[in-house]
Amino acid sequence: MRGYFSIGIEGASKAGNMGNLIRTAHGFGAAFVFTIAAKLKPTDAMELAQQISDTSNTPDHIPYYEFDRVEDLLLPKGCQLVGVEITDDAVAMPSFRHPLKAAYILGSEIFSVSPKTLQKCDHVIKIPTKFSLNVATAGAVVMYDRLLCYGKFPARPVTPSGEPAERTPHMQGMPKQR
Repeated sequence: MRGYFSIGIEGASKAGNMGNLIRTAHGFGAAFVFTIAAKLKPTDAMELAQQISDTSNTPDHIPYYEFDRVEDLLLPKGCQLVGVEITDDAVAMPSFRHPLKAAYILGSEIFSVSPKTLQKCDHVIKIPTKFSLNVATAGAVVMYDRLLCYGKFPARPVTPSGEPAERTPHMQGMPKQR
């Protein structure tokens, strides 16, 4: 897959959901995971998350960062912050082209992404559902959509029993002069 991504929760309050999200992020190949203003002790959260739902022991394999406030959030140069929130002006995810370098931020299980954090976002997207999803589930949907966007999969068949199209081989041409 091209580019990189990270994912985090603002105001995380349930270790099980956090563990589920970071385990899923590890499975989808996240560069790092993070929290902003976690409502629980991060050390306790990570230990509990690993016991409950993070069976892949994510913190041993990808970096985990804790930020007390959104103003403290540090992202790599060129990385765009993408808020995942149900707002009137959010772009429906099926119509959104994910940035090559992205950090996704979701609200906690109880609260939405804060207005202060939404202001800092380069993009705000929403999952077109009838109601808000569990934070770990929403994160998984976002990561899966990103995988479809950058995973270089062949086109889907026209019918359910049809064969998928052949993946076109990568063609490398001559360097372009600008």
